[in-house]
Amino acid sequence: MLNRDELIKKYSIDDRTEPRVRMNFVCSLDGAATHDGVSGALGNADDKLVFDTLRVLTDVILVGAGTVRAEGYGGIRLTEADAAWRSAQGWSPQPRVAIVSGRLDLDPAHGVFTGSGVRPLIVTHAAAPADRLAALSLVADVLVCGETAIDPLAMVLALAVRGMPQILCEGGPHLFGALIAADCVDELCLTLSPLLEGGSAGRIASGGAQTSRPMSLLHALPADDMLFLRYARRENS
Repeated sequence: MLNRDELIKKYSIDDRTEPRVRMNFVCSLDGAATHDGVSGALGNADDKLVFDTLRVLTDVILVGAGTVRAEGYGGIRLTEADAAWRSAQGWSPQPRVAIVSGRLDLDPAHGVFTGSGVRPLIVTHAAAPADRLAALSLVADVLVCGETAIDPLAMVLALAVRGMPQILCEGGPHLFGALIAADCVDELCLTLSPLLEGGSAGRIASGGAQTSRPMSLLHALPADDMLFLRYARRENS
């Protein structure tokens, strides 16, 4: 089983002042991003430990509204021990949560708003439905990034300006695709699950313009047939 302290070292960032978008996904051996419609079913205890460690190391957790609904997101709140560890580093005790949505099809009473350790953020665009925006602004701070569609680069810069340059994106596939198309992805942490799924499950990235972004392997950690891969943007590519 993986060790938390070692994972902290393996996934830490040397320069936390530079904006960095880190993606975290799991997929099966044949590329399926979900099992029975959810990604969590592909993981195990080690995957959960990596997942939690990445949350401890980030300034903000970025997630699409569809993933919030599909994966049953509740309030995101680190344990007291993890919050104390962050405080000892001079960071805020809890990372913020930023939910990305153009349609704003979210219930203000959803647990992601009512149970989070700090007030969440909503990232949207100027043409989003005004009534839904007004309702959600009661439970979250709003970032408008784009006129008629969300601008990924403007979103990254807006979060960095607000003191959250270290961004952990937990999905979903359409948000990942948009970030790839905008050349905003700096790192991918990918858990390769020892399963063959078959079926019609999608990939970890979907939509956006077809493009190739070379990446370099930083590490590959095996644990109980799982493989934890960490890739970073290739320099001078």
